[in-house]
Amino acid sequence: MTRPTSRRTVLTAALAAAAGAGAVASAGPAGAAPTRTSSAPAADSLVDNRFWSTYTEWRCGSSAGTRAVAGRRVGLEISAPAGRTDYTDPHTGTTSTWEYATWTSPVHRLAVPATEVIASWNAHAPKGTWIQIELRGGYADGTDTPWYVMGRWASGDTDIRRTSVDDQTDGRSTVWTDTLSLDDASGLRLVSYRLRLTLHRTPGTRLTPTVHRVGAMGSDVPDRFTVPATAPGVARELAVPRYSQNVHVGEYPEYDNGGEAWCSPTSSQMIIEYWGRRPTAEDLSWVKPGIADPQVCHAARYTFDHQYDGCGNWPFNAAYAATYKDMNAVVTRLGSLTDVEKLIAAGIPVITSQSFLKEELTGAGYGTSGHLMTVIGFTADGDVIANDPASPSNDAVRRVYRRREWENIWLRTKRYDANGAVRSGTGGVCYLYWPADPTAGQRRVLRSLGLV
Repeated sequence: MTRPTSRRTVLTAALAAAAGAGAVASAGPAGAAPTRTSSAPAADSLVDNRFWSTYTEWRCGSSAGTRAVAGRRVGLEISAPAGRTDYTDPHTGTTSTWEYATWTSPVHRLAVPATEVIASWNAHAPKGTWIQIELRGGYADGTDTPWYVMGRWASGDTDIRRTSVDDQTDGRSTVWTDTLSLDDASGLRLVSYRLRLTLHRTPGTRLTPTVHRVGAMGSDVPDRFTVPATAPGVARELAVPRYSQNVHVGEYPEYDNGGEAWCSPTSSQMIIEYWGRRPTAEDLSWVKPGIADPQVCHAARYTFDHQYDGCGNWPFNAAYAATYKDMNAVVTRLGSLTDVEKLIAAGIPVITSQSFLKEELTGAGYGTSGHLMTVIGFTADGDVIANDPASPSNDAVRRVYRRREWENIWLRTKRYDANGAVRSGTGGVCYLYWPADPTAGQRRVLRSLGLV
């Protein structure tokens, strides 16, 4: 897949105003642990998901100062620091010393040799701690990529600034914000990878971050301007809260210029609250009094990527969702609306990423080079019911979009912009959030997609 100069270039604010609102859609590129994780390919064998989360899996990795911790929810923590290191935060200029420990996964052989890999993780990093996630890919010719940094992350933003890392390339692959992509996907493929976690804490303390899940989605979605149509399945609509990002236009401009760019955290917040979680009054005490839906501002702050300069980092959204009690969250790709229908039927809404011209999505009233929406159901005719945060008010968030139009703008990997130039599409990227104790039916669907 041809990649842009940077994902920020493609996934910018919407190109036009939402109908009747004068507002724009936004940039966008997340109990007991499951008894096992799967590396089974999903999405019609175009996608390989692999996540580590069980006690046995943590113990199978290579540890330097980390330990697997059993209990109601398994995790990886610092046991004894492997050493100390200095880190200069590029966004504050502050240099601090940290104790650290590491865990490195076994080599995962991709069931689908990949042109792209996206990592995601679920962790709790209390004040005084943070984590770094790295990935090293193996090429089909037997050589390896460097260790690429896929994120430097903390639950808060007082110790370090949450950040992706630019300018990572070996001339054959490049990290675009949160996505490792081959520079020329015409022949070479990634056939394996390893992940490395580095857990940091304030020296001399007993603090530790806890990682509950880490993994990656590898994919080889072919270049395509159109995708095959699918037949409608069972109609169902989930009762997902409705929030408009445009209620927050101009608020907290330090986070990507304000609410007009908050489609990703607004969508994330809707799903978090669907699952019965929300920030506490203490969590929200920093938000100015009188602001409507302050939890949306909170989500924007705690998904913000200081290098990308936006709230649309895919894994950072999943990681934010997983900071809530007993929540799992991943970034993956799905292969069709049929996959989405299975999830909806099981009670799991889906956050999707798409880009389109105004005339390509009837009823949207705008075009966008990158936007996140939440699929909450399907009509009897198979049309998509979406909570679209690029709406003028919370009451206007629920939309019904034509199935065939939606399917194409979400699953394609290539599209034409308003000037006729070829641009990239996300190829079915989505966020999935679900509780750590899913129902049997939810677990079956998630397992069928290679996610548990």
